[in-house]
Amino acid sequence: MNVLKELAVELIGETPPKLGWVPPDRLLRKLTARHLATARNCGPQTMVEIIEWARSRGVSIQPPYHAGKSLSQVWHDLIEHASAGKLTRSEITEALEKSIRRKSARIPVAFQIVLLRLLSSSFDQWPSP
Repeated sequence: MNVLKELAVELIGETPPKLGWVPPDRLLRKLTARHLATARNCGPQTMVEIIEWARSRGVSIQPPYHAGKSLSQVWHDLIEHASAGKLTRSEITEALEKSIRRKSARIPVAFQIVLLRLLSSSFDQWPSP
């Protein structure tokens, strides 16, 4: 509830009371997994709980692409998606945000090549080989 109270201020400009507050549907409709991933005190378990609770209220929040995966698994997935022509900008953004949050200084060379190609071209979705 604390995470949702903080996000209510940010997303709908509402300051919830300390007791007896139920997040309104308009907050849930604006909420994304990215908001949850960057919210203070919102870990993976809290994110899952909020996504499930929103689903019970009829609101679907797309979970993160790489939820529960290690950074090495995330990089591996991105390289595979790039090779298959299925890599998206949002996947890259999510992976880089996760890497920054974990203060990782290691990005695999294969992914650095993907980034170089991306930055050297116009990009919406990785072109098929």
